Amino acid sequence: MDAAGSNDSRRNRLWTHVDRLAGLIGPRHLGLPNGLRAAASLIERELVSLDYPVVRQTYVVDGQDVANLSAQLDGRNRADEIVIVGAHYDTVEDTPGADDNASAVAVLLEAARLLRRSSPSRSVRFVAFTCEEPPHFYTGSMGSQVYARHCRINHERIVGMLCLEMVGYYSNNPGSQGFPKDLPRCLRWVFPRRGNFLATVSNLRSWRLGLGFRHGFKRFVRFPLYSVALPERASVIRLSDNSSFWDQGYPALMITDTSFLRNPNYHAPTDLPDTLDYDCMSEVAYGIAGGVAYLSGGSLPESQ
Repeated sequence: MDAAGSNDSRRNRLWTHVDRLAGLIGPRHLGLPNGLRAAASLIERELVSLDYPVVRQTYVVDGQDVANLSAQLDGRNRADEIVIVGAHYDTVEDTPGADDNASAVAVLLEAARLLRRSSPSRSVRFVAFTCEEPPHFYTGSMGSQVYARHCRINHERIVGMLCLEMVGYYSNNPGSQGFPKDLPRCLRWVFPRRGNFLATVSNLRSWRLGLGFRHGFKRFVRFPLYSVALPERASVIRLSDNSSFWDQGYPALMITDTSFLRNPNYHAPTDLPDTLDYDCMSEVAYGIAGGVAYLSGGSLPESQ
């Protein structure tokens, strides 16, 4: 575990990122293009401030320019092997999207800060995706679909994609955690009843990625982590950008607070910055950075 002072600083940074995205900017979608552009600019500025060169992948949706943003930390001796850490920055209409998905963008930015001097063996790429939410979800205009196709066309060696999808809402109340209906009923007996954990979900082909991430995460934090690999016919595991990379044959993992199974503010105007638990998010961010460090063959400071 890292020092309390470092944890406090990290907590404050996470709060600031979420408050700027969900509080200052608010809803971020093509119906409010200024909000979507402002979010992209904020993410770009933060990554540049960490000395990352940022690449914009711009494309057109409904006559408007939108952009995925990527920043890469080059690997030392296996640079052609790439670990992607991704999160979407758009929202559905009428929600400020604090948990969905400003929380994940904040953790992505904090992981980029923690890992910027990690000297990984493999390259680490941080990607902020646009247009994940409906009406783009499961269509060719979905940001991660565009990005994953580009990776495949260019024969990029993506050894693992970590999708951050809602990572900020936690509760210790009994019964605060729901159970997805399309998961095998046998899992109900081991599935937590309190929403106080982080979950990692993979398809069966990505089980090694999940195992490696778990090893790195647990090396640095004691935060509860529930990990499962399931067949893709369980549709609940395909509800974010990880599915775009599965479609291209890449291993991918969704990392989540379980979204609507826990958070009553899902896709609602009440998904506000003050509903999130930033102490938990701070531990989660450090653990995720640890998982990425393990997968990429890099280091992570014991306190930062």
